[in-house]
Amino acid sequence: MPYRAPVNDFRFLMDHVVGFGEVTKTETFAESTPEMADAILTEAAKLCEEVIAPLNRAGDLHPAKLENGVVRTSPGFADGYRAIADGGWIGMSASPDFGGMGLPMTLTTAVNDMMSSACLSLQLNPLMSQGQIEALEHHGSDQIKELYVPKMISGEWCGTMNLTEPQAGSDVGALRTKAEPNGDGSYAISGQKIYITWGDNDFTENVCHLVLARLPDGVPGTKGISLFMVPKFIPDADGNPGKRNELRVVSLEHKLGLHGSPTAVMEYDGATGWLVGPEHGGMAAMFTMMNNARLGVGVQGIGIAEGAYQQALAYAQERKQGKAGGSGAIVEHADVRRMLAAMKADTFAARAIALMNAVAIDMTTATADAGWKARAALLTPITKAFGTDVGMEVASTGVQVHGGMGFIEETGAAQYSRDVRVTAIYEGTNGIQAMDLVGRKLMDGGEAAFRLLEEIEAGAEAAKGTYPELAEAVWQSAESLREATEWLVEQSDFNQRFAGAVPYLRAFARVLGGHVHLTSAMAGDETRVKLATFYIKRLLPEHVGLLAHVREGADDLLAITTEDLVA
Repeated sequence: MPYRAPVNDFRFLMDHVVGFGEVTKTETFAESTPEMADAILTEAAKLCEEVIAPLNRAGDLHPAKLENGVVRTSPGFADGYRAIADGGWIGMSASPDFGGMGLPMTLTTAVNDMMSSACLSLQLNPLMSQGQIEALEHHGSDQIKELYVPKMISGEWCGTMNLTEPQAGSDVGALRTKAEPNGDGSYAISGQKIYITWGDNDFTENVCHLVLARLPDGVPGTKGISLFMVPKFIPDADGNPGKRNELRVVSLEHKLGLHGSPTAVMEYDGATGWLVGPEHGGMAAMFTMMNNARLGVGVQGIGIAEGAYQQALAYAQERKQGKAGGSGAIVEHADVRRMLAAMKADTFAARAIALMNAVAIDMTTATADAGWKARAALLTPITKAFGTDVGMEVASTGVQVHGGMGFIEETGAAQYSRDVRVTAIYEGTNGIQAMDLVGRKLMDGGEAAFRLLEEIEAGAEAAKGTYPELAEAVWQSAESLREATEWLVEQSDFNQRFAGAVPYLRAFARVLGGHVHLTSAMAGDETRVKLATFYIKRLLPEHVGLLAHVREGADDLLAITTEDLVA
């Protein structure tokens, strides 16, 4: 089934739900008029539908390969990448000082959503470059920014992120990669990195690796880590790719999904690199890229959910089975209708949360307001974890809607499920996102969370005259979430917080979902009211059980010993 970009949903969310109008009122983004936004969404949709989506199946069937040290990418990927680069899509939100468009992150997020639906394996490449561009804009020296950023915006060069090592996954501070000063301002980088997304390709002139490594005087742990730019080819005096650097792709991983995206084991053997940010300040610089990527990965989950939903809906409308009414297709069966409605309602909720997150980032950029910065920080782990959880759940439900044919690879339903699975793992597992939410993001005493809950309750109050039952349910859910948040803030033992971190994040997302669906009902047509009713009455109530889990704390959980688990 051909993919169709949900442009109308993006327009509706931006106009009526997520507050994009506030972004366009700022001086920074005043040129991002509704007409411009509409033109961008329309053109991006055309690119995704006509150029990128046809590559998705080829990437799955013909994975990237390593041949004699050279990465050979999937058929058509080079042309697809060039179309993305030539259209200026990589540098949408990058600074115009370096050739970027300077557009709001909200629009970039919408475009990344569409590209993820069309072909996630290919979309990963520009997403990595976008994150590296932002990291360099904030932390790179003027020389590095002037040399690397324009090349990545144009797509001539692309970027990667090198954190993980065999013994250092989530515990980044355990890394062993070393950096030795060369005496000329450069450094010799030696070590091995694993799980490097798009570690190499055969269609860009250069691949620019941001590598975490430890200087000789770096203390143990994350506080002793520095960040380095280590290009595949060392730029010559004119800024063009010159001598091959001392790095190589050791191997490509054989993965459950995302076959078209080469995931590399990288070896650095005295490779020449340049410091990005201050010595021992690598984690702060890398977190800029990681936070960009966490929003992007959440959106990848949402994009996959959209693609899986569209395919499941088309199949359900065509497949005749049983004695259902109407057309006789399985879409007429109540349980199939339930699955499709849940897929659509959750995808809408997750997409709205991601765009709310992007709006908060844009308002931070435009106003430097601490409140917007705190909101963006609060919503980032929720966007990442809920967006990818929804992606996995919707893709799995899509297989179920197909029945036996969902288990047959030829239908393509299984590819969505395989491709999306890793999104809950990379860029910080969803468990780590939840721990971040109840830990670091509540270190303000819950101020940012409470401020958001006040807005949800105010919205529910305003809706009570129109949809009293729906509004009351959303208001009550926000109040329950407030009480659970107050309980978490009171816990000085972080194990008490961490034990219920995942259900807390899920409950927060559920309540936000109720809020955006209620807002949609207030602004939309009968179809949106029906979808909001389904979500608020059937999915939102999950928050009750989730918050009960949160309030149980850690004592009974930690009382279960290792011996109990193996008994």
